[in-house]
Amino acid sequence: MSKYNYTFKQFKELTINELYDMMVLRQEVFVVEQDCPYVDADNKDQKSHHLMVYPQLNDLGAYTRIVEPGVSYDEVSIGRVITAPKYRGTGLGVELMDLSIKVTESVYGKSSIRISAQEHLQKFYNKFGFEKVSEVYLEDNIPHIEMLRSI
Repeated sequence: MSKYNYTFKQFKELTINELYDMMVLRQEVFVVEQDCPYVDADNKDQKSHHLMVYPQLNDLGAYTRIVEPGVSYDEVSIGRVITAPKYRGTGLGVELMDLSIKVTESVYGKSSIRISAQEHLQKFYNKFGFEKVSEVYLEDNIPHIEMLRSI
């Protein structure tokens, strides 16, 4: 399914080290790199599955959170999409989204998926069948759009 090692778990199945690595990566990119102080602990992690991709042993390179329907949106949602800076440009982000869609379908079946995407990534998400379904809005002072991958 993937050329990388990965793990896909519900929140309660995460090890302490997996949780720590995931939080470090999210803070490194979303808070520090993007200079966007925000509350990352939003009480959605507990209602989500977590996909962690490891290009090298014990080196978290990419991550997404699959949020169950009814928490963020009526549909299932893929969020906190992130690739570690040192792995950008390697194709890991494409692999991450392909895997995210596959594991989402393995849990929820073929269903629509909604995301809140940073506006500048619209073309990236279009490659996976996501279409813009909202006007631009600010989320934590960053322009975002809602996108939907319909079944």
